[in-house]
Amino acid sequence: MRPDSASAPGPVVATGAGPVRGGHRPDGTVAFLGIPYAKPPVGELRFAAPEPVTPWDGIRDALSYGATPQRGDLGETLIPEPSIPGDDTLSINVFAPGVPSSTDSDAAGRPVLVYIHGGGFVQGSPASPWYDGAAFARAGIVVVTVSYRLGFDGFGLMPGAPTNRAVRDWIAALEWVRENISAFGGDPGDVTVAGQSAGGGAVLTLLGMPAAQHLFSRGLAISAALTNVPPARAASLTTRLAELVGVAPTREGFARVDELTLLHAQRELEKQRRGSVLSSVRRRLADGLSWGPVIDGDLVPQPTLDALADGVGGDKPLVLGTTDDEFTMITDGLTDRLRRVPAALALALLGVHHAARVRYVRANAPKRRLGTAAFIGRYATDRVFRVTVPEVGRARARATASTWAYRFAWASPTLRWSLHCLDVPYWWNRLDAPGVARLAGDAPPQALADAMHGAAVAFVRTGDPGWTSWSAQPGSTRVFGAAASGDDTGGTDVDGATADVDADGYASVAALVRR
Repeated sequence: MRPDSASAPGPVVATGAGPVRGGHRPDGTVAFLGIPYAKPPVGELRFAAPEPVTPWDGIRDALSYGATPQRGDLGETLIPEPSIPGDDTLSINVFAPGVPSSTDSDAAGRPVLVYIHGGGFVQGSPASPWYDGAAFARAGIVVVTVSYRLGFDGFGLMPGAPTNRAVRDWIAALEWVRENISAFGGDPGDVTVAGQSAGGGAVLTLLGMPAAQHLFSRGLAISAALTNVPPARAASLTTRLAELVGVAPTREGFARVDELTLLHAQRELEKQRRGSVLSSVRRRLADGLSWGPVIDGDLVPQPTLDALADGVGGDKPLVLGTTDDEFTMITDGLTDRLRRVPAALALALLGVHHAARVRYVRANAPKRRLGTAAFIGRYATDRVFRVTVPEVGRARARATASTWAYRFAWASPTLRWSLHCLDVPYWWNRLDAPGVARLAGDAPPQALADAMHGAAVAFVRTGDPGWTSWSAQPGSTRVFGAAASGDDTGGTDVDGATADVDADGYASVAALVRR
């Protein structure tokens, strides 16, 4: 707790648990950081569902980011996401154009953007400078970024503990927004849920959950890694993890293991899954992520695509898409080893059956000309990320609200590909943030950020990002930036000043949709 009743400059807002003091920023926006939405998940609450936060006396300073579920220094990651120690890890951050007053009617009822960070459900931090919501706030949008439990603590399946604790965290954060965001100038009935990578998967999971439908109005799923872990696999992972730490695979058993020991065991379990680069790719394609939303028959009653096909979330507009080469940088290290390996043989080594190999090779000739390593990188990208777009588009074919698709095709000048995470600072219009130059170079095109951030702002405000929807014309896809790495289709403006629309932007993954 950080309540402080002493007088200090900065806007003060009353929440249901007590008043919080934020900070003014040079651009005229305000920020409230590290506001708890649930009690610290420690002690008896470690593997429990989130519980409402205990109210505090006095004014609580909300001037610095709260503790993060991510622990330790992970070294250089694609997105700089710092770990912050402490127990009070279930918190939110609010960025707003200003605090409404009784005489400022224009400041009330602004649209709200709630953002769930990525990191494969095992890492990531809402304290990243890339997720600073100032640009959205300047556009009249109230932004909320959310922390949630990661890895086994958030998703592990075990007797005696509620399932999908991290998913329950997302819901608790959205309930906090519903109850409190009007005090920050936001409209609780006009909420867009957005996220990238695992966070994009979280958006789709929430979209397909009956229990979450009343909490948001639309979704923006960026590079969504859609993960639905079957109960049997989740139980198997729990058993293997328990064996590594020497306890029974129950809540009581894991409660005796300290946080750091359990974290190291999870990382060891992941190392055992990896092996060589090629075997790691094959294993990841076969099994998916270790931790993620579990199909529990309750909170997550069925696979997301099935839920969407049944009409769940069909009244909510959705924007989704990917970068063109999410994973290709991972297979760059195989360039020499695969130089003389035909693309079809490489697919066979990954377990792809003959008919699918033939279809996929024919559909991806431009990428095959760049070499087998690049081809396999595209295949991994398609299997994990890009295939989700046509699958979701097909599942939502009878939805009453529209679905829009996009591709991010601008290639990194430093890391060669239109890789995973490269698009994030463009969506947030944070090209000057620390770490962006490592991915986007010293002169990232501002025009591309203007186009992407503008589309996001339009969608949050109106429910329409501004191009032909997949619902109106199946396959229609907006292409942001230059033509895809090695492709013959896509946008034509290299500096990203314009964005073209493909008639069928995800045609090259059609073979996978038919698997």
